[in-house]
Amino acid sequence: MQAARLLLALALCVLPAAARAEDFTVFAAASLKEALDAQAKAFEAAKGHKAAISYAGSNALAKQIEAGAPAALFISADVDWVDYVERKQLIVPGSRVNLLRNDLVLIAPAASATALRIAPGFALAAELGANRLAMANPEAVPAGKYGKASLTALGVWDAVAPKVASAENVRAALALVSRGEAPFGIVYRTDAMADKGVRIVDTFPANTHPAIVYPLVMLKNAKADPAREFATWLAAPEARATWERYGFRRD
Repeated sequence: MQAARLLLALALCVLPAAARAEDFTVFAAASLKEALDAQAKAFEAAKGHKAAISYAGSNALAKQIEAGAPAALFISADVDWVDYVERKQLIVPGSRVNLLRNDLVLIAPAASATALRIAPGFALAAELGANRLAMANPEAVPAGKYGKASLTALGVWDAVAPKVASAENVRAALALVSRGEAPFGIVYRTDAMADKGVRIVDTFPANTHPAIVYPLVMLKNAKADPAREFATWLAAPEARATWERYGFRRD
């Protein structure tokens, strides 16, 4: 009897803490992986709630949300796909915040010695020769759309377009260059920092493409308390050092 009372007392002590710990799902742009994993790990250690994060191209994630995927938060690599989800009335009104910014870079394999500089009319097509330029799908994935916009503004898109190796997301484009399957690629600065198999050749001028903004929104089927708490955590001043360690910028 005494042992049974002791077990019951222990259970009563444990249950409130267990009840407070809730898991929730975050849909996030592939380029966020290392930084957001670090933020989620710190959040779980501090708050007890676990964020299960699904990474992919923002376009694919938005379509999954539209189809009813049970995500609590969505962090896109551009405003267009958050606008899309918002038009479908799938976000919590007033929850939208521009969380991060990034830069667009031209990369090559780490062993490459090319010194190509980005400028109007630069010789990217000639440098590619019969090879391919790795980039995320330029018609749908944010990194690819930014890349196409920049190459168009620089006057080289028409020459480069037939040489594009279109990838499903920016990390797939990064892998093509890291493995030496493409001599050049267009990715975010943060992607290049995450892979020792590549190096940054040059940075695309910010005035040649739309600003690279990562909006965060809560979705209507969110578990409100833990998801809102994580969203607040990610936007807090204390999170800035982690974001910046992985190359992201905050306004």
